[in-house]
Amino acid sequence: MSHASATGRTVDLAGIVSARREDSGAVWSLTNSEDLNANLVRFEEGEGVGLHVNDEVDVLFVGIAGGGLVVVDGEEYDLEPGRMVFAPRGCSRASRAAPGGFAYLTVHRRRGPVRLGKKAEVAAR
Repeated sequence: MSHASATGRTVDLAGIVSARREDSGAVWSLTNSEDLNANLVRFEEGEGVGLHVNDEVDVLFVGIAGGGLVVVDGEEYDLEPGRMVFAPRGCSRASRAAPGGFAYLTVHRRRGPVRLGKKAEVAAR
């Protein structure tokens, strides 16, 4: 079942997360833009993207389902549906899913393909 419209302008992100409950990492990516990357990312409890620095792009994290933690330059932010965290380029960042899992959308200026790791290296709260 496709979750995008025929034009690719609307996407049911919550529906994709619900349909892909067993999958971790990037479960959907925007493919029809020359300017933007958008990736729907899903992780189970304790999984996430390890601490890293990206000097290429600013990134928006938008909570879609469940909850988790996004760390930007050592500062911890809870991310849940309807919340956004901004990570400026050059900052260290990481994410980790809370109990029950976690799904979020990342949006940034286009660069190369998605490069996600599964295990978070973020200290527990």
